Amino acid sequence: MSVKIVVDSSVDLIPEVKAQVKTVALSVLFGDQEYKDGVTIDPVKFYEMLTGSELLPTTSQPTPVAFEDAYRELVEAGHEVVCITIASKLSGTYQSATIAAGEFPGKVFVVDSRSAAIGAGLLVEWALKLAEEGKNGEEILEALMEKRKEVRLYAMVDTLEYLKKGGRLSSTVAFVGGVLNLKPIISVEEGEIKVIGKARGQKAAFSTLTNACLETGVKTEEPYMLGYTGVSDENLTKYMEENADVWPSDSKKTIIGSAIGTHAGPGAVAMAFFAK
Repeated sequence: MSVKIVVDSSVDLIPEVKAQVKTVALSVLFGDQEYKDGVTIDPVKFYEMLTGSELLPTTSQPTPVAFEDAYRELVEAGHEVVCITIASKLSGTYQSATIAAGEFPGKVFVVDSRSAAIGAGLLVEWALKLAEEGKNGEEILEALMEKRKEVRLYAMVDTLEYLKKGGRLSSTVAFVGGVLNLKPIISVEEGEIKVIGKARGQKAAFSTLTNACLETGVKTEEPYMLGYTGVSDENLTKYMEENADVWPSDSKKTIIGSAIGTHAGPGAVAMAFFAK
């Protein structure tokens, strides 16, 4: 019996990996207009609408029924299922996925990635590797619960505007930060978003970001991924050029979707890796 992987749409993957998994879409709401993440709105369209909107969009978790439908299709085809979701501390998606799994005892196993975006994406790549090796669903679940402890996700936020819109920064702090050209450096640790530093200007922020990664230690022999927000990867390309000794030009990279992009805004640069 083979194992298939299910993810929610907040998990960011390169196209060739995404083609190997089944995705359950979150909803993205711009005012009273609702879109299905990755289905009726793609990341580029999302960022075009984000930059043109005065109001911050919101995302909502998939229902248990949406996960149940995805599971049933795979289980009835004779597969076990491992579902990997965004951190339970950031979304109720894990709860929906777990409720639905109750309909398929011993067949569906749900993993809280304790990460997000490309961080959760790394666990998906690891799960696919284990499935190819012939591991069963329970074995993959147990392995991922250990492996998730090694996942690190760091990012530089290029603008404070969207943190202000989302109520995570006061207007005064955002104004002063804008005047000083401050760029927050954030991490996702144990499922929580933390600000680990601030730098004045992009060059200093790039340096701070790289230092955080090097201090942690990157397992370059295992999967790692770079990401960006917005319609252009200009900032990420510049960052990679300035740090080519750490991140080679052929490093895997992808656009980061709506769940994280809503709060980071365009221009963010991120990296996810397994720590030494």
